[in-house]
Amino acid sequence: MTEFTPDQIEDFKEAFGLFDRVGDNQVAYNQVADIMRALGQNPTNKAVVKILGNPSADDMANKRLNFDAFLPMLKEVDAQPKGTYDDYVEGLRVFDKEGNGTVMGAELRIVLSTLGEKMNEAEIDALMTGQEDEAGSVHYEAFVKHVMSV
Repeated sequence: MTEFTPDQIEDFKEAFGLFDRVGDNQVAYNQVADIMRALGQNPTNKAVVKILGNPSADDMANKRLNFDAFLPMLKEVDAQPKGTYDDYVEGLRVFDKEGNGTVMGAELRIVLSTLGEKMNEAEIDALMTGQEDEAGSVHYEAFVKHVMSV
């Protein structure tokens, strides 16, 4: 498991503090995924709920945790295998009917809204902005680069 440097931990603590809306040096369970993403991780909501011990919806909204409880959770997420650029390109190549490096934007939208961690229409629109050419096709290698840089 990766050990974080003291400088990284200090940066994480500072970012964590920005999510403290009450001033008690704690954050709500339902903010943990957002904090992890703000710190460069990309856990699924399901993974975060599991790390939090499968809390109820009420606990997600009302329970709070401090930085010392959060840091081991961040380490656990950091240690999880990440999808690589090649993994994502290979996954999208399945939808490349012509074998020309593109997929139909409409088809990609359906995939994003129905598979894995489903995205809503607004999230998909934000992600797809400027990705489709005049024929409604998306060059998926460039799309994956775009997504991984967001």
